[in-house]
Amino acid sequence: MTPLDLYAWAGVAVFLLALHAVVTRAHLIWKVLGINLMGTGVFLILLAAPARRDPLVADPLPQGMVLTGIVVAVAATALALGMALRVMSRTGSPFLTVDPESADPDPDAPEPPS
Repeated sequence: MTPLDLYAWAGVAVFLLALHAVVTRAHLIWKVLGINLMGTGVFLILLAAPARRDPLVADPLPQGMVLTGIVVAVAATALALGMALRVMSRTGSPFLTVDPESADPDPDAPEPPS
């Protein structure tokens, strides 16, 4: 196993663990952190994925893409944290909840018996 394979597998592992955190955690900060870690996994995969003629020479194009992605990820994280703070200040809870009164009923659900 080469170091590039290790980077690719580490990127897949980080992405899958972060995806699990986003799906299972209800706290908004954990969701933002999970999405940020998913981006980190993608960055690792992008750095390890390009074909190389010489394994010791890195391709500058994916490196430039990852650096640009890091800048965008920082801005997106700041925006997401600001939105999470706004939700927390408006609702008083750091969790997203569904209001049963405002939720749309399931159109495929059978009618209750009268």
